[in-house]
Amino acid sequence: MTSPPVSPPALTSGPSLDDASLDDTRRDAVAAILAEIACSAGVILRGFETGACGHHLKADGSPTSEADLAAEAHIIAALRRHWPDIPVVAEETASTRPSGPLFFLVDPLDGTRDFLKGTGEYCVNIALVAEGRPVAAAMAAPALGRVWSAGARAVEAPIADGRPGPAVPIAARPAPREGMTALVSRRHGEEADESCLAGLPVGARRPFSSALKFGLIASGEADLYVRSGPTMEWDTAAGDHILTRAGGRVVGHGGRPVLYGRAETHYRNGPFAALGDPSYAERVELPETCPEARAARA
Repeated sequence: MTSPPVSPPALTSGPSLDDASLDDTRRDAVAAILAEIACSAGVILRGFETGACGHHLKADGSPTSEADLAAEAHIIAALRRHWPDIPVVAEETASTRPSGPLFFLVDPLDGTRDFLKGTGEYCVNIALVAEGRPVAAAMAAPALGRVWSAGARAVEAPIADGRPGPAVPIAARPAPREGMTALVSRRHGEEADESCLAGLPVGARRPFSSALKFGLIASGEADLYVRSGPTMEWDTAAGDHILTRAGGRVVGHGGRPVLYGRAETHYRNGPFAALGDPSYAERVELPETCPEARAARA
């Protein structure tokens, strides 16, 4: 196995957590530590970018790599040092673990295909979930030098020497008069996505990969991301919370919020739309289930 040439920086210690302690101040403090952890995992990923990175396809056809596994091990260890009693549900090694009223969702490398291709459009996602909804989160884009995080407030910071730099508040923008900019996947697409986009005032489309779409919408650089195909909870929880706290909204079928911690569905999401302007949430027409799930049931 190839070892990354650079070690992540040491992490600060985190506050104690329980359901009763999640006030706004504590949530912001947790989000800042999650941003540190995500950035330090990014140091590991960047180390693999400069050398060989073994990889293979999982049973579902998606790729995993030595970088995914190394980053996940680092994140889980860091979370357990800070909060040893809170369960961690992570994509590569703990995706079958049951959740609880308070738990972490982790995607150590969202956009593995783009990571392996060297596009830079990948990210690290970590979210703290309480009673079905994220309450603190961080999403780091190591190759782009950006990290988004949110507890009670949403912020963005540059990444410097494997750490978050000074953070500034971010806000999603109202839908522009000339039409929304929709972020569309480079590798996924469904007829249901196109049907949903057709019912909204889309003026431009911009291809972009991974959960970074949530960050771009939260920062006011785009307006819309629709996904009817299958995704997992660790793909979206961090971006969902960051965008929501930036003033946007993420909705599923019928305009309902996306819920997390559904072990009975193996942590699969249904169709969703991420909107910078929440006034359009009622105009989004999404299918009730993903096309793949409907085909399996038929």
